[in-house]
Amino acid sequence: MSEMQLRTDQVLIAEWIQPNARVLDLGCGDGTLLTYLHEQRQITGYGLEIDPDNITACIDRGVPVMQSDVDAGLSDFDDDSFDYVIMTQTLQAVHYPHEVLNEMLRVGREGIVTFPNMGHWRARMQVALRGRMPMTMALPYKWYNSPNIHLCSVRDFEALCEEEGIEVLECTTVDHAHRTSLGMRLLPSLLGEIAIYRFRREAGLG
Repeated sequence: MSEMQLRTDQVLIAEWIQPNARVLDLGCGDGTLLTYLHEQRQITGYGLEIDPDNITACIDRGVPVMQSDVDAGLSDFDDDSFDYVIMTQTLQAVHYPHEVLNEMLRVGREGIVTFPNMGHWRARMQVALRGRMPMTMALPYKWYNSPNIHLCSVRDFEALCEEEGIEVLECTTVDHAHRTSLGMRLLPSLLGEIAIYRFRREAGLG
């Protein structure tokens, strides 16, 4: 599998993963990222997924996968079972994001999440000028049929990390097409449509 088959956000995540690491991917989709990490980083990886079609795709790829809902918790895994726990574009769809983050750091040494940034300028303008819940390329749903129940901004997420004793190690943003730019690196809160964070428990709190 070539790197070009990964989205830009997945490429960025892959760069954060050390070789031979143990990785858990929550909501792993069809297993593309885990397959790449196995081939290019020689990781030991497992996926959690709820969609039957995606589970079938994972099995076809040879990716170990369990059918599970992230909201149900990670009780099947012991403390410190993984080096990294990844969750892409799912944080905003779970019922208790803070509990999921803490579970990620219970079973993993580091966590990596991606989520749509409600602080993006298009979202701000739609609320300010139209008084309506925003719809963007990164947030394509209407308010009443959206799977997203806990939308947040970059600053909201960082405030939550501070409250929960979580240290942000790296962060970046991309647009709805998963491309990055200098502007997004300089003004991530305003120009980034999708945020990508790597984090761990603050020293002395784990």
